[in-house]
Amino acid sequence: MNFILLIISLPTENATIRMRTWRAVKASGAMVLRDGVYLLPNLANCHLAFEAISADVQSGGGTSHLMQIEALDGSNYYPLFDRHEAYALLQAEIDNTGATLSNASLALKQLRKLRKTFATLVEIDFFPGEAQKQTSANLQAIEMNIKRQFSPDEPQAVATLVAQLSISDYQGRTWATRQRPWVDRLASAWLIRRFIDADARFIWLAAIAECPNDALGFDFDGATFSHTDSRVTFEVLIASFSLDYPGLKKLAALVHYLDVGGIQIPEAIGVEAILAGLCDTINDDNQLLISADTLFDSLLVTFAKGVGSE
Repeated sequence: MNFILLIISLPTENATIRMRTWRAVKASGAMVLRDGVYLLPNLANCHLAFEAISADVQSGGGTSHLMQIEALDGSNYYPLFDRHEAYALLQAEIDNTGATLSNASLALKQLRKLRKTFATLVEIDFFPGEAQKQTSANLQAIEMNIKRQFSPDEPQAVATLVAQLSISDYQGRTWATRQRPWVDRLASAWLIRRFIDADARFIWLAAIAECPNDALGFDFDGATFSHTDSRVTFEVLIASFSLDYPGLKKLAALVHYLDVGGIQIPEAIGVEAILAGLCDTINDDNQLLISADTLFDSLLVTFAKGVGSE
C-alpha cells in the first residue's frame, strides 16, 4: 500500500489556525513523523482529510505540501497505525460499565458514549484486526446485558446465541479435545474441572474423528463447545454456564489474546513463556494439565484481587 505525507508550516502568530490544524490532524488518525510532517495510508477518506487540512492551512497564511510515497517495506509504516492501546482503554471503560450500572437512564447514556467512542476509533483504524473484533463483541455483550437488565421482555437481536446451560446437567462427563493442548484447550479444561464438572474425565484426541459419541468435545470444529463469533472456547464456556467469578473476565481476556490475538494483557508474555516451557518439557497431556492447573489457579487468585494490571 502507498502512503501520503502532509507537510505543513503554520504562522506562529496565528494561534487559532494552529489549534484547529492540530485538532484536525488528530481526528484524521494521522501519525506525526516530526513537527509539521504527518502520515496517512493512501485511502480515499484519508486523502480528503489531508486535502481539507491543507486548504485550511493555506487560507490561514501557512504553506502545505501533499505527496504520495511508496511503502517498499510495509513493516516500516503499518505498526505506526496500531490501535491496540486505544482499544484496551475502551475495553477498560466497557468493563467498568458492566460492573457499576444500576440505573437505566445512566446505563443507556454510558452505552451511547461507548458506541460513539468505538465508532470514532473504527474510523481511524485503517488496518483492523482482532482487537477491533474483540472490542466490538464485548460492546455487543454489554449492550445485551443492559437490555436484559432494564428491558427483559424486549426481543434481543444477536449474531450468534450462546445457549444457557445448567451445570447440574454436565456432571461426571467425559470431555474430549485435541491432544498436545495449548492455551485455549488447557484453560478450558481447567475451567471445566474448576467450575463446571469437578469429576470430569479428559480424552486427548490424535484426530477429531476419534471423538466418542458420548463425549463432550471442545475446541475443535464440530465440537459441542468451540469458537463462536469472536469468542474463543474458554469464553464460550463462561457464557454458556453463566460463570461469574472474580478474576475470570480478565483471565478470559488473557486466554483470548494468547489464542487469537487482540488486546494484549500485561501478563501475556510471561504466561506464554511459562506455558511454552511446560509444553516443551511435559509429554503427557494429563500431567501437562495438572501443571497448567496450578498456573491458572494462581492467575485467578491474582486477578480476583485486582493486582494483575496494576
